[in-house]
Amino acid sequence: MQVIGFAMPGSELRRELVELVLAGTKTATAGLLVEMELDGETVPTPEMREAVIDADGAFVGVVETTECRVLRLADVDDEFARDEGEGFVDATHWRAAHERFFGSYLTELRDRLGDPSWSLTDDTLIVCQRFRLVERPGST
Repeated sequence: MQVIGFAMPGSELRRELVELVLAGTKTATAGLLVEMELDGETVPTPEMREAVIDADGAFVGVVETTECRVLRLADVDDEFARDEGEGFVDATHWRAAHERFFGSYLTELRDRLGDPSWSLTDDTLIVCQRFRLVERPGST
């Protein structure tokens, strides 16, 4: 089973995002298509199940993809931004936060791509995944 990544392993942000998933508040996530390709991951498809791993590396649940679209960064809409469950009021707010996040490891990404000039643009492809929590250890 593929693992769904929320932020960086071991990070406080991952801890917060996983809590939102387990609470049912976060029902969507976004990532860079180019990064998924570098990691050899497949774009999720409806009904695909992925393991949720917390900041400590422990299995805490399973989500099932309900929808996945690859969109230009400029085309992510307000509804998707709100479905991320992180308090984004609109796509502009969502974009600013994600540009900061993706920018936090831009040098590493450029190195992996072998392209020192790669940058986020309106045309950067974003994997926009909606999901639902379908399993939690110990729940019936």
